[in-house]
Amino acid sequence: MEQQRTLPQAPSQTPYRTCHFQVLTLNQSVSSTHLWVLLSILVMYLYSLAGVTGAGLGLDAGCVSLDDSQLSVMQSEGDVVIGGLFPLHYLATDPQNTYKTQPSNTQCHGFDLRAFRWMMTMVFAVEEINRHSALLPGVRLGYRILDSCDLVHTSLRGVLSLVTRKGSGVNTERATDGRTPGCLAGAPVPAVIGLASSTPTEAVAQTLGPFAIPLVRTCHYFATCTCLSNKLSYPSFLRTVPSDYFQVRGLVQLVSHFGWRWVGVVGTPDDYSHYNIHAFTQQLQEQGGCVAFHLTIPDSPSQAVLRAMADTLLSARARVVVAFSTEGQLLEFFCEVILNVTGIQWVASEAWISASLLTTPQFQPLLEGTLGFALRGAIISGLREFMLKIRPSHTPGSEFINMFWEEVFGCKLTPVCSGLEDLGNIMSSYTNASRVRISYNVYKAVYAIANALHQLLQCDSSGQSQTQGKCNTSSTYTPRQLLRYLKMVNFTNHFGEKVQFDANGDPVPLYEIINWQKDNMGKIWLRTVGSFDGSKPIVPLSLCSPPCPPGSRQAHRPGEPPCCYDCLPCPDGEISNQTDSTVCVNCPEYYWSDSDRVKCVAGIEDFLSFYDTMGVVLVLLSLVGVVTTTGITAIFHRFRATPIVKANNSELSFLLLLSLKLCFLCSLLFIGRPSEWACGFRQAAFGVSFVLCLSCLLVKTIVVLVAFKDISPGSSNLTKLFGPPQQRLLILCTTAPQVCLCAGWLSMAPPFPFRNSSIQGLTGMVLLECKERWPPGFYLVLGYIGLLASLCLLLAFLGRKLPDTFNEAKLITFSMLIFCAVWISFIPAYVSSPGKFTVAVEIFAILASSFGLLVCIFAPKCYIILLRPDRNNKQCNCMESTHW
Repeated sequence: MEQQRTLPQAPSQTPYRTCHFQVLTLNQSVSSTHLWVLLSILVMYLYSLAGVTGAGLGLDAGCVSLDDSQLSVMQSEGDVVIGGLFPLHYLATDPQNTYKTQPSNTQCHGFDLRAFRWMMTMVFAVEEINRHSALLPGVRLGYRILDSCDLVHTSLRGVLSLVTRKGSGVNTERATDGRTPGCLAGAPVPAVIGLASSTPTEAVAQTLGPFAIPLVRTCHYFATCTCLSNKLSYPSFLRTVPSDYFQVRGLVQLVSHFGWRWVGVVGTPDDYSHYNIHAFTQQLQEQGGCVAFHLTIPDSPSQAVLRAMADTLLSARARVVVAFSTEGQLLEFFCEVILNVTGIQWVASEAWISASLLTTPQFQPLLEGTLGFALRGAIISGLREFMLKIRPSHTPGSEFINMFWEEVFGCKLTPVCSGLEDLGNIMSSYTNASRVRISYNVYKAVYAIANALHQLLQCDSSGQSQTQGKCNTSSTYTPRQLLRYLKMVNFTNHFGEKVQFDANGDPVPLYEIINWQKDNMGKIWLRTVGSFDGSKPIVPLSLCSPPCPPGSRQAHRPGEPPCCYDCLPCPDGEISNQTDSTVCVNCPEYYWSDSDRVKCVAGIEDFLSFYDTMGVVLVLLSLVGVVTTTGITAIFHRFRATPIVKANNSELSFLLLLSLKLCFLCSLLFIGRPSEWACGFRQAAFGVSFVLCLSCLLVKTIVVLVAFKDISPGSSNLTKLFGPPQQRLLILCTTAPQVCLCAGWLSMAPPFPFRNSSIQGLTGMVLLECKERWPPGFYLVLGYIGLLASLCLLLAFLGRKLPDTFNEAKLITFSMLIFCAVWISFIPAYVSSPGKFTVAVEIFAILASSFGLLVCIFAPKCYIILLRPDRNNKQCNCMESTHW
């Protein structure tokens, strides 16, 4: 983000809260700037002389150090001390220099909460590295941080104070083991992190650049000017934010993507806007676009100037405007524009795309829908908790924290502020660390220096503790050596981002594309809608048709050259794994194309398993039926001498219970992986078990009818003609056809396991099922069961009103109605159900009909036997008096 050298005056609390504020112009004279640059060169010259004559590069008696006793500093000593320069204040008074005495310390004001968060992120990263000793085992990092005020002369004075200081300053911390950290570097501060805007960065880098040995190693985190990539002018400059060259290239691609060829640009009179607008105009013209107008917001714009700019914007036909500026510089301009201008699509640079100041309801009619590039952000674990733990103090070195505390809580530490106020209840740009962007680049800069030190000091981090790993701390190193290793840094941090520098000292150019979207509550949210990787080269394409991606094939257009074609997706079951494929290839059997049609995948076998939820439920129901049948059998055997058991033909009742138990057990054969024996045996067991059950019911019904005819006047003695031998013979005769049918069916054309891939294209499943070689065989078995059930129902219906004491005709009638209803509804459900659900439908029909027979026929008898034994006699018409 670029800061302007002429900055707005600070409001009483938070900067830029309203649209009406004064602007303070820093009329920095040329002679004043030259004075600071000459002073810097003089000090650096003396410093270099000391370094040449000494054994190392440490300061000795020949060094000259500026008096920095008046500078506020936050520091912690260590074996290697990293310097920091942050714009903690954004306003400063105009220095009045007499050139007869040493310039006084510049008074800065207007505390910047975001810059304070950047500074605390550096402290957090240093302490995090010290806590986790794998990166620099045995080496303690320190820091020394000053306020640059975002001005040239304060930045130069601060950096000279860092590189020329003698000994330790105030508030020196000791290492955790009680020792005073040594100095491994040949300079007090071998590397500096800081300087927000490009102009102070250029002054500092140019001051240090002409010297052969780079005494200061600067990793700048928000100086994005393309000019800083010039290694002849800035040989020791590196940064963790991409150069604006890549941002401009991405913005040109963005406006070209939407077909915006007629756009306006807005900027400010500084290097940031100058370089970016020039590059944007040039690249847009190369893409066939044009700049409709170029508006420059002055340092101290009057209302007349702002009104004229708004009129230009209103009268122009361009509906898309690209702005290269900061939110503070745009604030007054937007306050004037919002009164008359609507319908503008704003495209923002990274300098203001994430500015929460402009997302307030006041600006929503103008700025809703803004698109732009933002630096890549991250959620740094533990950062917010660390920032909330700080507390003010009266000890030296706590000045910055005290300034922050008074700014946030609007009070003085004495006597109003207690120092115990809760930062967690404050909503500010400092506490908003959910997804940080600039702070993340500070974090990367600290880790880049630490990784360079890791290589320079030949650290061994193979161990898991500080005592196992070690670094070479026996000799010192020069900043030139650190610079060389820093240029070779190449690592992937724990956010998955690759950190390295190219030949120009620039990182991998990664951006997020942000869109300002309003929710239903009327609040603007910054949504990430895309990303841009500036490291990918732009190659011009000249094609009649775009290449067909894998998963599709070429379809030539009739009457056009072969280079012109359409791309058609491959159909189901076919793939193409090459670009511009002319044909799609069929997948092998039991393989299917994936969703992208680029590879064949094996189908997942699917069948009704004992471990499926459906399979478990059906198994439990089957076992319940077996246990219930066994229990009823035990009751009938226990009370076999009672009238109700004798009257209902106990032999047929036991045979009927046995057949019902076989019906329940045969359902288990349908569950599990289909096999040769299971596919054949389960249908035979099903058919024979139910025919045996229905044969018993048929014989019981005939016995009731014969008994009634036998007691009618004038009838012959039919009971003797249809005694137990005849009953057994009838059961055998009605069961034998089904046994013969099943034997012939299974011997001639038995069912077999089959892998059904008909629905693989929809579900990716290959169904394992039993396929019928001769489908009429199954329907003949089912038809014979239906024939016996119909005959049994007819006879039972005829005998439902016979006046017998223990007449079963009514119970058999009701049970057969349930039986027939189940199997009639089974047929359409069986035909229409896919895959394993076909098997589940058949199992359900078996269990439902078996439970129907068991409950309807035997439940009334068990009720009388167990609960109403007084009715279990020959005189009581128990079946008629029992209500269900």
